[in-house]
Amino acid sequence: MKTINYLFMASLAMMSCKQQNNEKATSDTVATQKEEVTKESDANKEEWVSLFDGKNYDSWHMFNGGEVNDTWSIKDGAMVFTPGENAGNIVTNNDYTNFELSLDWKISEGGNSGIFWGVQEGEKYKEPYQTGPEIQVLDNERHPDAKAGETHQAGALYDMIAPSENVVKPAGEWNNCVLTINHKTNQGSVTLNGTKIVEFPVHGEKWEEMIANSKFKGWDGFGVSKTGKIGLQNHGNIVSYRNIKIKELK
Repeated sequence: MKTINYLFMASLAMMSCKQQNNEKATSDTVATQKEEVTKESDANKEEWVSLFDGKNYDSWHMFNGGEVNDTWSIKDGAMVFTPGENAGNIVTNNDYTNFELSLDWKISEGGNSGIFWGVQEGEKYKEPYQTGPEIQVLDNERHPDAKAGETHQAGALYDMIAPSENVVKPAGEWNNCVLTINHKTNQGSVTLNGTKIVEFPVHGEKWEEMIANSKFKGWDGFGVSKTGKIGLQNHGNIVSYRNIKIKELK
């Protein structure tokens, strides 16, 4: 009888020890998973780089040189272009190749502007649009360019790819735009207000065909550079941009 009790007690002790080990292993696994998720989240946060913090133009300059002039001001955390003397386009100080650009834009009534990438500077170029393809920023309801065809409407790859649907908000309201350019996968896209509305190749035969079928046919230097600056357009109308950040794709 004593032997049976001893074996029973030993069995209980072993079961208790095993349960404790299992609980510890589970706890360790959960802790490790939480740590990995935290690290991944932190890494993702670190990938985004602010191009405009609502306070200064440290990441920008006037196209073809010079500090950002007073036609571009900062109001309520947004950069605001107002037509005036010496009005011009602005571009980033750094060049980018494969990236995801996120920003908010707000156009004035009847207004027109644009977002460029792959912009080249130099004496032979007077405007960013001579080299950089443009994502259209527009008041679709009032600006005459919207009547010139869907490839001229807000969110379009200007004069090349029309938006798949109209998700733009009215003039005076903020729109969120995410532009993705990836030469490694030969994919570009525009997501406006959470909806992907434009997709296109960014180099190669199909890209060249798109250019050939647009107003940019024969333009020396247009859309040929994989690396270049991000640009924001002066088109003679009040326009605002904010929350500008970029994530370079590895």
